[in-house]
Amino acid sequence: MPQLPAPDYPADVRARLEADAKEIVARYPDSRSALLPLLHLVQSEEGHVTRTGVRFCSEVLKLTTAEVTAVSTFYSMYRRKPSGDYQVGVCTNTLCAVMGGDAIFDDLKEHLGVGNGETTADGKVTLEHIECNAACDFAPVVMVNWEFFDNQTPESARRLVDDLREGRLVEPTRGAPLCTYKETARILAGFPDERPGAVEATGGAGPASLIGLRLAKGETTAARVVSPRAESRQDAPQPGSEHLSSHDAPQKTSDSDPEHPAGPVTEEGE
Repeated sequence: MPQLPAPDYPADVRARLEADAKEIVARYPDSRSALLPLLHLVQSEEGHVTRTGVRFCSEVLKLTTAEVTAVSTFYSMYRRKPSGDYQVGVCTNTLCAVMGGDAIFDDLKEHLGVGNGETTADGKVTLEHIECNAACDFAPVVMVNWEFFDNQTPESARRLVDDLREGRLVEPTRGAPLCTYKETARILAGFPDERPGAVEATGGAGPASLIGLRLAKGETTAARVVSPRAESRQDAPQPGSEHLSSHDAPQKTSDSDPEHPAGPVTEEGE
């Protein structure tokens, strides 16, 4: 078991973080509401939420370390162990997966020689599979420190991580310029991104995501013409071979056809 209490920050670091924490806490009518940004703040200091960071948050907000730990271990945005300068997340949710996300993730694991949630020996890249990035019309999507890299392939993803490890300039498909994970954590804590052009950089959703917005504004969209069943020029069925959809009467299958019963044909235990 770790020795309690956790060690404190050096005096100069503690003073600097206390000044930042005071600014954060002042934004909220109830101080405990500042816990999430405070966890980002301590994460920006060490790259993950350490026992020292938990102690700092608990003392500033007058919470127990158990309360702070419960929150920091609930959200995946807070790291529990040292990680790389660049968090490379490959979306493996349904659409990205079938569009190539699974292949990208498997390829990067082999290319980098790490597993899910592991960091390369040089401390540059931490690889993980992540859930939906809400960018399905750009699938498959890779994120680096929460910035978008759209329409990826195994080849482009390998070039991406190689450039990150070599310190070459990498530009997201859209959004702000890339920065390190610690710098990202400080921005998420609510402090301004003071890099030139970072605030002005932007990027919107793709056409598929904006259809609903256009309809809500009363704008017209191009009609999608779908041929009625049995009237398609290319796929018109021949007589007696009509294609039935799930809305039609159920058809015989191996599970429901008495002539081809499914499952064991002997009594249980025989």
